[in-house]
Amino acid sequence: MPELIQQRRQLIERQLKGRGISDPAVLAAFAAVRREAFLPPEMAEFAYLDTALPIEKGQTISQPYIVALMTQALELKPSDRVLEVGTGSGYAAAVLGKIAREVYTIERHAQLAEQAARRLKCEGFDNVWVQHGDGTLGWAEHAPYDAIVVAAGGPEVPQPLLDQLAVDGRLVIPLGEEKTLQTLIRVTRVSESEYQREELCDVRFVPLIGARGWQDGVAPTTGDVSRHSRTPRPLQTPRPSRPAIISELIRETAETLSEIHGADLGPLAERIGVLSDSRGNHQRPDSQARHSLRGGRGRLAGRGARRSVRAGPCPLQRPSLGSLRALPYLDVAEP
Repeated sequence: MPELIQQRRQLIERQLKGRGISDPAVLAAFAAVRREAFLPPEMAEFAYLDTALPIEKGQTISQPYIVALMTQALELKPSDRVLEVGTGSGYAAAVLGKIAREVYTIERHAQLAEQAARRLKCEGFDNVWVQHGDGTLGWAEHAPYDAIVVAAGGPEVPQPLLDQLAVDGRLVIPLGEEKTLQTLIRVTRVSESEYQREELCDVRFVPLIGARGWQDGVAPTTGDVSRHSRTPRPLQTPRPSRPAIISELIRETAETLSEIHGADLGPLAERIGVLSDSRGNHQRPDSQARHSLRGGRGRLAGRGARRSVRAGPCPLQRPSLGSLRALPYLDVAEP
């Protein structure tokens, strides 16, 4: 859809380039990967909001900015072999697959692994392999890896991941003593027995669950990564992070009207793309617009039934604005 392409371009310009993402390969990958193809149908409309969104199994698709930040931190080359821990929707694996030669990704939820593999195939990725399993143990069969990225927060770097990292390889992982607040770390293997560690920025991720991750609230004993490192170099200072429900977002951004009759709706009309003709009637510039202002009642209403858009060979249903009611939460964290 042309409007989604435009939203993707705006996301890249404002949220990625505008916040310090400068690697040309990363920006090109984001321009090429359609985030809507990795979302449940009812979430496709919100694909290019710079926020995490809910997917199946109570998980989330990561915020675009944090995917870009972590990918840039990996310093990928076209010849690299990459391991991703935490496939989720498959979106981040697709971004990695646009840059690196091979991507191996592990997901602990069987349903998510199957869906991600199907979506990646549907989108034409033949260099990304998905496995259902415990990501904290890595994927030794294809090691060593030039880069490893972990999309969940652990108490320490799992030793199997350190063992599977190639010399000169980079590993990016959120680490923290608490399950809900971490620091994004980059570990570089400088020799067979020596690692260097950098702290990049504070983040917030779901817990890393597995044999070498969090288990029943107890952190396991893991490998010893030297804390001696180069001077920490924040890639970007994130905004304060917290999950938020939709009612909180509405309350924070709402504008109070003293009365509905005679109220100036011009700013609201401009924000949602409604134009006024010379007689004061409101209309959308798109002749097939799905939403309009309902005259005299001061609220937005959906117009018409759902319509479908196509993600390559795979159809996706395009929801109306009313689908916001079904949205359990928006994670506005800058993890």
